[in-house]
Amino acid sequence: MSAENYSKERWATRIGLVLAMAGNAVGLGNFLRFPVQAAQNGGGTFMIPYFISFLLLGIPLMWIEWGIGRYGGTFGHSSAPGMFQALAGPRKKWAKYLGALGLVIPMIVFTYYTYVVSWMLAMSFFSLTGSFFGLGEVDAMRSYLASYQNIADSSYIGGGVTIAFFLFTFCFIAWILSRGVSGGIEKLALYGMPILFLFAFLLMARVLTLPAAAATPAEGLNFIWNPDWGALGNARVWLAAAGQMFFTLSVGMGTIHCYASYLRKKDDVALTGLSTAATNEFAEVVLGGTIAIPAAVVFFGVAGATAIAQGGSYDLGIVAMGVVFQKLPGPQILGQLAAFLWFFLLFIAGATSSVAQASPTIAFLQDEFGWRRKRAAATVAAIGFGLAIFHVLYFRMGVLDEWDYWAGTFGLVVFAAVEIVLFSYIFGINAGWDQLHEGADIRIPGIFKPIMKWVTPAFLAILLGWWGVTEAWPALLMENVTDPATVPYRWVSRLLMLGLTVACLWMIHTAWKRQPQSPTDEGSST
Repeated sequence: MSAENYSKERWATRIGLVLAMAGNAVGLGNFLRFPVQAAQNGGGTFMIPYFISFLLLGIPLMWIEWGIGRYGGTFGHSSAPGMFQALAGPRKKWAKYLGALGLVIPMIVFTYYTYVVSWMLAMSFFSLTGSFFGLGEVDAMRSYLASYQNIADSSYIGGGVTIAFFLFTFCFIAWILSRGVSGGIEKLALYGMPILFLFAFLLMARVLTLPAAAATPAEGLNFIWNPDWGALGNARVWLAAAGQMFFTLSVGMGTIHCYASYLRKKDDVALTGLSTAATNEFAEVVLGGTIAIPAAVVFFGVAGATAIAQGGSYDLGIVAMGVVFQKLPGPQILGQLAAFLWFFLLFIAGATSSVAQASPTIAFLQDEFGWRRKRAAATVAAIGFGLAIFHVLYFRMGVLDEWDYWAGTFGLVVFAAVEIVLFSYIFGINAGWDQLHEGADIRIPGIFKPIMKWVTPAFLAILLGWWGVTEAWPALLMENVTDPATVPYRWVSRLLMLGLTVACLWMIHTAWKRQPQSPTDEGSST
């Protein structure tokens, strides 16, 4: 099989590509995690290292992943194993095994992310029915959400309802995946992303016109844009900002590579990649930051909103917002409608990201084993469903926290460190720079070339070192686990993740044994 006669799926339109890439990046992290991280780390103080991380970490990695993806796609590879082998050249056969991270990480995230996405669909339905209206205090709303998450707790919601919404959500995502790139993923983005932005604008307009209660909307905006310069010496704020950058742009996951592989050799990646990053930042900073935080500040004050954010990733975006919608002035039906817009917005954001997370493994089965799309999608969906049920049944045992930390947090930085070494040092920064500009609609500023070679790798090394000592090692030893009853379930989670990793390595090895004359064996990488 050669690069010239290889036939693969393509994006039907450029706007479809941009919206699909934006859908990959614009997810729950923009509207749930970003407000929490900002509130936990001083609001405006957080925004300074956040934008620095965007320039030195997010944008360079975004361009690199677009470049790697398009380059690998010209050799018939739409997942990281083949792409990494193409970058390293035929003599460095170890590179393809490093690409296993680009299969394992998004697959692990896919298994629990779909469950969280189903919460948003359920909450949008409960908003229309008014199910949680009347629970006007944070503690009551927190108990309501906990009842949904724990299927054994029927104090508010029965477990059958939780499972039903999960099944519907998972089947919907699996159906989109089965329809392919242009017929499924692109169509979802073309319809879903405009609806998401419409709902977000409507909610933002409503929040900014709220009458003062504990505070005013202006005080909420002031909190997120007015930095405490003295707090910038806190390393925790910088680490939190850099970590959020991985979540917000979906870098270090393997999904951007997959989507970019469906480009043609002369298709632009410089401007399109920048447009995708800008769209995501607009959704996160302008929309996400202007809805949840100001709304919470209006009804709870700055101190109250900050205290709520300390409770966890979902307390501000789900619990606090659930209370906010009940406190909106006017008829209750208007509050229910606003709540529906918010939670359905989150569902769309989560669904577009979910299809991206499953795509690398589906593409690997198609490219390396010759499977048809529907067979590959059904196989990945079946595996994902089996693992996701584990989260549905044992969510209260901390299993989602284990998967989210090792794959959805620490793993992203590890993957990014591997790919930037391959791109800047093995493939070569000069060759990589030329690749990024092939067919480019704009010229990337020259300052980013040394940033990609020196600054971004150094940034990643500091992140890995710091997190490894302060968080990863204690997490590995479960030093911060407060409930001993969850320990066995956490170990089962780790064994499942390890098993999935071994399975991916075995698939990579088997695929290359079946195809000794792979495209990367026929040509040089540089």
